[in-house]
Parts: sequence; structure tokens; C-alpha cells
Amino acid sequence: MTAENMITAEGLEDLNAKLAEMEGAGRQAIADRILVARGFGDLSENAEYHAAKDDQAHHETAILRLRDRIQNAVIVDAPPSDGTAGFGSTVTYIDASTGKEQTFKLVASHEAKPADGLLSAESPIAKALIGSKAGESSTANLPSGPRTLEIVAVS
Repeated sequence: MTAENMITAEGLEDLNAKLAEMEGAGRQAIADRILVARGFGDLSENAEYHAAKDDQAHHETAILRLRDRIQNAVIVDAPPSDGTAGFGSTVTYIDASTGKEQTFKLVASHEAKPADGLLSAESPIAKALIGSKAGESSTANLPSGPRTLEIVAVS
């Protein structure tokens, strides 16, 4: 199992919803653009038609990539049961240099939304948290320099 294939159940639901939108309304919007552009006359010199066809090709490629991601997804929703932080865990920590407490769920990079409490398991902070337990400290190597993280809770 590679990190790029790991995903939470919620993340897989989001990908399936995105695929449904792309295959439905997204395809229809491009088809409508092509139909309108065809009405502009000679297709050999019709920039709108060629732009719409290029967009269609990019859209279909994106659909194929998304299908592949969904097909190869490995749902990991059960964090380690021994209280150790891992993929799918929710971790509360205090940044020792700022005193700020934060809580994040460790998720796949394409699911990450830090403002919503979802942190990429591939981020420097998550890498520092993974393998830690409540009461322990860990050092995150950030571009601004190392930060000591005091783990408050892992669930």
C-alpha cells in the first residue's frame, strides 16, 4: 500500500461525487460549447470550436485519471488502535514556540484542507506527528526551521 493510494472513506465519496459531476454536467457543458461553436461556420478556421475540442480532450483525460485514482484507492479509516498517530488519526498538538494548540485529522494529500482540520499525511508536521503518542514531543522540520510539537491527544 503506497501513501498515494491511501484515502479516507469521506475522501473516496468526494472523488466519486467529483467524477459524477465531471461525467454529467461537465461533459454536457463542453458538448454544448462544441455545438454552439459548430454554428460559427467553417471548422478549419473556427478558434472557438478548436478550443472547445481541446477542453474536451483535457476533460476526458482528467476523468480517466480520476477513475484510475478511485479504482486504486485503498480506504484507510482505522487509525492505529494503540494510541499512536497514523493515517486517519486525529491529533491535537501544541506548537512549543507559539503555544498554539491545533487539531488535525491526517489524510491523503488530495483530501487535505488545513482550514477544515484535514492535514496531508505527507506534510512536514504530519510526518513529525506520525508514530507519536499523547504526552510525547516531536520535531517538525519546516522551511522556517524546526518546531517542537507537544502531542496532547491522539484519537
